[in-house]
Amino acid sequence: MRKVMVGVLGCAVLLGGCVEQRIARSRVQNALTNAGLSLPMAQCMSARMVDHLTIKQLRKLEALQGPKRTTFDYIAAVRRVDDPETIEVAVTAAGACAAQVGTGPMGLGGLLR
Repeated sequence: MRKVMVGVLGCAVLLGGCVEQRIARSRVQNALTNAGLSLPMAQCMSARMVDHLTIKQLRKLEALQGPKRTTFDYIAAVRRVDDPETIEVAVTAAGACAAQVGTGPMGLGGLLR
């Protein structure tokens, strides 16, 4: 009985973490699209950023105000956060996603809405 209870609690913790991560990814993705990035770019970047940043760092990014029409505008805004790890993750995600999204039918123009 005790082993079953431990197993159930372990599964609940794991599933809770997955749900929490999905919610964080969704919020980051929405923030990126609201900032002006294309949906494919926002989907790609949010997946990478949620995996590498803390909730506190993600909230700082979510709070960035003002329109950003390109990925480069967004990265310029991220630099104002003044958190080297956050900047590194955002720049790395943008570069990797630009290469990934750029291979699709929309090409590099897909980085813009």
